[in-house]
Amino acid sequence: MKPRHKLLFVLCPMLVLGFIYYSSGKLHLHVWGQKPQREAEETTVVVLSLNKGAEVKRIAEMETDISVGRIIGSVYDKQGFLLQLDTKLPLDLTYKYGNLSEGACKPEYAANKMALIYPKFRKSAPMFLDQNYKRLHNVCTYMPPFGLKTQEKIIDSILSETKSYGLGEKLDSLSCKRCIIVGNGGILFNKSLGSRIDDYDVVVRLNEAPIKGYFKDVGTKTTLRITYPEGAFQKPENYEKDSLFVFSAFKQLDFKWLRHMVFKEKLRGIDGFWKSVAHYVPREPTEIRILNPYFIQEAAFQFIGLPFNGGAMGKGNVPTLGTVAITMALHNCDEVAVAGFGYDMNTPNAPLHYYETVKMSVIKESWTHNISKEKEFLRKLVKANVITDLTNGI
Repeated sequence: MKPRHKLLFVLCPMLVLGFIYYSSGKLHLHVWGQKPQREAEETTVVVLSLNKGAEVKRIAEMETDISVGRIIGSVYDKQGFLLQLDTKLPLDLTYKYGNLSEGACKPEYAANKMALIYPKFRKSAPMFLDQNYKRLHNVCTYMPPFGLKTQEKIIDSILSETKSYGLGEKLDSLSCKRCIIVGNGGILFNKSLGSRIDDYDVVVRLNEAPIKGYFKDVGTKTTLRITYPEGAFQKPENYEKDSLFVFSAFKQLDFKWLRHMVFKEKLRGIDGFWKSVAHYVPREPTEIRILNPYFIQEAAFQFIGLPFNGGAMGKGNVPTLGTVAITMALHNCDEVAVAGFGYDMNTPNAPLHYYETVKMSVIKESWTHNISKEKEFLRKLVKANVITDLTNGI
């Protein structure tokens, strides 16, 4: 055989094999049970993009036959939370927090964790109203409790008298704040968490839950106490010194009550309140704040998924004050903990609150709250380590 023929004899099979290999890549030959390469790659991109919090509109730009609804449904729940809540921090944040000394406050940790499991979360939402409150997101769109519509004039007069709109110079100057919201649940009783609670920079208490006589379990420090007219202490001596009185409105009448407290006016008539209310709050105007109602709105309609009801209070669409306080902390604290949360309906003889003998069995279905849906939301936060539950009641 001539040398030229020998060369052709060797090259021809190689060219044929090369052509077959090249063609199979272009044609995406299917193997039984295996996805075409392009479809598999695009599916991976979709899932990874969603896990990184990309917007839904990115999906429409991809050439794939997988339905948007099916992808979203497999990644997020209907409120927008990731179904897989044990999401780890990105490497940069893992490195950042891992290099901090033991016990050091982790800057923006709660907000970063929240954004991982709920990509729509945005941290910017001030804790209290100031004189620029009309610029805040949707607060003047809805009536109380979800907004301030029709109450602007009376709020302006109150804010002009209080003049202070933060936590105070010392706390406002902290570059990292650790906050704890202390609930009123009987689960706090005999837990001896007092000193641990007092270690937090900001200690938030709710309504008329006392600390006198319960220091061992609930601590001695109160940074702010969030309440509304029917939930406020009626005896002036029960108020702690050096704490802020933080007002949360649930109806229009509540702002009229607050104006009387701020200007030290005599309260005339209590029609419209569902129980007796305080006639005097032993706080100077500069120690009184108005909670941003955006937290009520966000907790109800975005986080929990309660009925919108046209933006008005209705059956089962108002979150509890405890959940509102947690929502506030997610926006304004770097680390967030809770204690005294959670009602165990399987123990009807357990104490409802840590400070009284009323039993768990007295709880009836609430007209305003949806406890089961609220608990579902809080469990997401605990499972994803967005918040820490010291009493393990959620």
